[in-house]
Amino acid sequence: MGPIVIIGGFLSYARAYRGMQQELSAHTGQSVTIADIPGHEWLLAVSSLGWARLLAGLDRAVQQAAQSAPGVKITLVGHSAGGVLARLYLSPDPFLGRAYQGLERINHLITLGSPHHSQGSWRRGGRLSRYIEKHYPGAYFQPEVRYTSFAGKFLRGDRAGSSSQRWAYDRYREICGQGNTWGDGLIPIQAALLKDSDQVILEGISHYSVFGNPWYGSSAVIPKWWGRAEDGHASGQSEQPSVGSQCSWA
Repeated sequence: MGPIVIIGGFLSYARAYRGMQQELSAHTGQSVTIADIPGHEWLLAVSSLGWARLLAGLDRAVQQAAQSAPGVKITLVGHSAGGVLARLYLSPDPFLGRAYQGLERINHLITLGSPHHSQGSWRRGGRLSRYIEKHYPGAYFQPEVRYTSFAGKFLRGDRAGSSSQRWAYDRYREICGQGNTWGDGLIPIQAALLKDSDQVILEGISHYSVFGNPWYGSSAVIPKWWGRAEDGHASGQSEQPSVGSQCSWA
């Protein structure tokens, strides 16, 4: 086990992951670095130039973590859109003239509620996820890198339900074309489970902490997904959908 790097999601700031950083460090005994990417920089994700800026921010964090343990590979944890961007970071191919060394430095990518399969707008990671699925589909760099994708099962979208269910219905439908499905309140399960990765559904886990709801970064939740990622076991739940079975990515 080596150092850990966290990259947050769309419009997030590093401070939102301080609790996760402290909990992971205490639980694993490893150094944990957060990619210090200002949330407003995600607004540039509408273009490949914006992706390059985000990749550069992630690379700074990885290089910093690598200095704490020379020669030891890193576990990369991506929440939401950060998990999608992390897949691009693994590529050894130059991106806009710069080649990152993600494949040489990372040995495990863990994604938490990441919209890997999205037909949504740039705000929902649609353009980025479609680009990556075209060039580096699924768990593309296995076995050099392990991939573990987590999806929260917190709220079912319902167009005629409560305000929260209606809001989730619209978000799920925008991402995968179907609103009447389960997800973490923002990302539907079938979009967050990356094809060919170890796939795990976390019952009762929401995308963000809202009104005290447990989310991926809650202190009681972190040991659960970290343990499952380290064990390398899929969830095995009967309700787990196969990727693409209820969504269209065109």
